[in-house]
Amino acid sequence: MSNPLNQLAWTFVSECDIPQDVTGLLIQGENALSAYKTIRDVAIFTTHRLIIRDAQGLTGKKVEVYSIPYKSINMYSTENAGGMFDINSEVQLFTRSGTIKINLNKKVDVRKIDLLIANAIL
Repeated sequence: MSNPLNQLAWTFVSECDIPQDVTGLLIQGENALSAYKTIRDVAIFTTHRLIIRDAQGLTGKKVEVYSIPYKSINMYSTENAGGMFDINSEVQLFTRSGTIKINLNKKVDVRKIDLLIANAIL
């Protein structure tokens, strides 16, 4: 059986305001901490999980929502941009279901992402 999460990868383009409609996804006691624009939608770090909304199709009206509970992350790694020709940083989340890769545009602070994840899982 192949693992579908091994094929998941996103790019965080820039930090953005937390969308107002995310409150409908949050459970009691959960708060949104930070949000990042992705290629077609948004990713939100909360106090309990990482939520990634992924617009699909030509019109983008179909939206798939991924919810990655921090308790499912066994390990993570961050890699900063190496120099002039390496403009993206990278985060990998190693979960019970597989590995999730997140590319970070040069506008995204990899150390802030590192702290968000560390505070959530350690």
